[in-house]
Amino acid sequence: MNRGESMPERNRPKEQPDDEFREQKVAGHGETVDDGKGRIFPCDECGADLEFSIGTQSLKCPFCGTVKTIEIDEKAEVVENDFLAMVEKLRLQHQQGHADDESAENEHAVRCGACGAEVVFQGTLTSSECPYCACPLQRDKIHDAPTRIPVDGILPFQIAEPDAAGRLRQWVQSLWWAPNQFLRDGASGKFNGIYLPYYTFDSQTDTAYAGQRGDYYYVTVGDGKDQRQERRISWSFRSGRFQRFFDDVLIVAVKAENEGLLRRLEPWPLKNCLPFTQQVLAGFYARTYDVSLEDGFGVARQRMEGELTSDVRQRIGGDEQSISSQRTHYSDVTFKHLMLPVWLMAYRYKEKSYRVIINAVTGEVSGERPYSLFKIMAAILTIAAIVGVIVALNQSR
Repeated sequence: MNRGESMPERNRPKEQPDDEFREQKVAGHGETVDDGKGRIFPCDECGADLEFSIGTQSLKCPFCGTVKTIEIDEKAEVVENDFLAMVEKLRLQHQQGHADDESAENEHAVRCGACGAEVVFQGTLTSSECPYCACPLQRDKIHDAPTRIPVDGILPFQIAEPDAAGRLRQWVQSLWWAPNQFLRDGASGKFNGIYLPYYTFDSQTDTAYAGQRGDYYYVTVGDGKDQRQERRISWSFRSGRFQRFFDDVLIVAVKAENEGLLRRLEPWPLKNCLPFTQQVLAGFYARTYDVSLEDGFGVARQRMEGELTSDVRQRIGGDEQSISSQRTHYSDVTFKHLMLPVWLMAYRYKEKSYRVIINAVTGEVSGERPYSLFKIMAAILTIAAIVGVIVALNQSR
């Protein structure tokens, strides 16, 4: 159905809906269906479902063009949460026997308020569209379930799909060693706009270390023609203690094979996040986390440890460093649960699948690509030939 066509009868609001399909009004947050398990945003003019418009950063009706400003509480803020307090809260909830009925293993059906069809949400997918009438529909309960961590902030889409497609073409043309056919035809496929869950962690760290500093020095050895300089290392003990504060260490909160691709999309302008609102999700897919908060901090801690090790080596100084001990205390740990937007696309080239992910705010492209074995071999042979010529010229002198 083209967006320029008139709205089908099944998308029009029913004058007297059956009690089974009756919708409950929620002021400022659209309308819920199926007892709060799904959410839609009906247009005040024609009754069709509003979608988030990237160009206007507002809700817009795809049929009559009505624009509705996104309603955000001016007093609301994206705030840091106490990590240990949340971990303890979740632990107590599980001890008390609260079942997480929105877990990644469950399927959940939501009834479409427009046409009455049931839409099945699988795993952590929480935002989709009705396959029968194409109306946006969101699985709502999962974002505020008592055994789930609430979403603190959301970064709205800034780059529309046509712009994303243009950036993809630029990325394809910039690839070295890509097959000529791929450079000519490029990656083609259907983009899906999706919000992915992330954690950010803040922490104050206090690190004590000890190790050895190695400084190079040179001595002359041998006699006559055999005389030469040999490098030696002078080792000296070093120890110390320092503090460092980590701010917004970003961790993707879904288990994904393409985590490396997601890391390449950083940095994100996290300061532009809005307090979470369902309205920004309208018309897009969304997923909730399937990485626990504790596991997320475990990954963040590994990254902090890596940076702290670099700090220790720099503080020891010298030409080489040997670290014998490094102990770090983490305190004042806080976190945020955010949703960040990406454009996802999978394409096939010569019967093999590749994935491309685009940061829908900065436009950064990260993707898998094919390589031309012919071009690589030709380059190797060319380099080998050049080296051979240089060696031959030197030997002839």
